Amino acid sequence: MLTREDCLALCELSEDEVAAIAEHEHVPEIVAMEMGQYLCHTPEGEARIERMIVEDIATARAHGNYAHMAKLVGVLRHFVEVHPHH
Repeated sequence: MLTREDCLALCELSEDEVAAIAEHEHVPEIVAMEMGQYLCHTPEGEARIERMIVEDIATARAHGNYAHMAKLVGVLRHFVEVHPHH
């Protein structure tokens, strides 16, 4: 049986990146892990994940949630550093 940590390791994304996908797509964390793993292996997938995070940043800003916005900016920076091939 796979644990949550196993699934996270297999999806090649950080916990915060998975959380951003889950937030954007309104899905449970495990579904976001699966989606993220799939997207990381498709031609446009990494760009799509980046757009999700950017849209989450815009939503946080629009709601005045600047602490969450700042956290997501860090998530975006990390994602771009780790996934530079999009």
